[in-house]
Amino acid sequence: MKEERKIQPGRETKPHIGIYGRCNAGKSTLLNFITGADFALVSEQPGTTTDPVRKSYEILDFAPVVFIDTPGLDDRSALGEKRMRKSLETLAQIDLALLVFRQWGQPESDLVTLLQKEDIPYLLIYNAGAEQNSGAPLFPSLQINALHGDEKDREELLKAIRSALPEQSYRIPSLFEGKAGRGDFVLLVCPIDSEAPSGRIILPQVQAIRSLLDQHAVAVVVQPAQIESVFSIGIHPRLVVTDSQAFAQVKAAVPDGIEIISFSILLAQLKGDYQTYTQGLRQIDHLQEGSRILILENCLHQSSCEDIGRVKIPRLLQDYTGFSLQFTVISGLAALPENLADFQLAVQCGGCMVTRSQLQNRIRALRKAGVPVTNYGMLLHKLL
Repeated sequence: MKEERKIQPGRETKPHIGIYGRCNAGKSTLLNFITGADFALVSEQPGTTTDPVRKSYEILDFAPVVFIDTPGLDDRSALGEKRMRKSLETLAQIDLALLVFRQWGQPESDLVTLLQKEDIPYLLIYNAGAEQNSGAPLFPSLQINALHGDEKDREELLKAIRSALPEQSYRIPSLFEGKAGRGDFVLLVCPIDSEAPSGRIILPQVQAIRSLLDQHAVAVVVQPAQIESVFSIGIHPRLVVTDSQAFAQVKAAVPDGIEIISFSILLAQLKGDYQTYTQGLRQIDHLQEGSRILILENCLHQSSCEDIGRVKIPRLLQDYTGFSLQFTVISGLAALPENLADFQLAVQCGGCMVTRSQLQNRIRALRKAGVPVTNYGMLLHKLL
């Protein structure tokens, strides 16, 4: 099984804001100006920023965000081409782009064209402090002196960022919206995952508990063997949520008439594209000998013999189809393969470690390449 290069995934649901521009346009200086700290290394030497750098920041009375400072779009260094490619790869991870410039030319025009093509909101920021180039755009742009700006400039910029960020990037509906409300009992069946660190449960389970608390519902958390004891003391939950791998065991223990759903499907409905996943699930019955499958996991972890994406799903798919299949694993937010059209199916995890925009961008790229895509939980529900 082939595994692609890993990069650090996003930070769950925080909006991501990418900072782009030529070398020495003032990208890192702008990040330091926004955050009020010397977080990013600043130098007049071109190519100082060699990899995308992430910085969390709390915008007062708004939302926590993650800024991504990127290498220059015109990096001429020995590794410049790779650095510029890394910069452009981050476009699939962001909710808003800040294009910083001292002069306007082909690199800026090309990026704007790409942002418009990908339907990514953006702000143009003229880094004042140097004489404006005659090629500067006539269309509106913020003028900020990133090196010597004052609090008024910072507030103006943050106000523009707040206005430009799509609402869906920071207002995330509840996992249980329309499914459970104040006072409802929800039974969460949480097998102890062998890959979770000692003393912890996996993130989708944590998110479910927090979401139920926010809904003022009552979370009852058990392992599969304890399900019957819940009903024996008179608790009748409105909904049962389980790990996909325990679905059959849970269904046998839960009385008829109570809805059962998996954590992964909850995430698919919240962040993913449930209709696309449902259509992609049908592709399983059309796989053939040697079909290529893309496994998309958004977390980074050491693999074990019980790994869902790398071990269980490949084994179950091959047992179900009777064919020898080829699998490629993409971890974190690594770029999708350039030869996407060569894959017959993609299987996406729930996406608990990434933002909705990051997951949606990935699904959009797969659809554009004509690759059917489904979800871990939906696939396991079909195969188990």
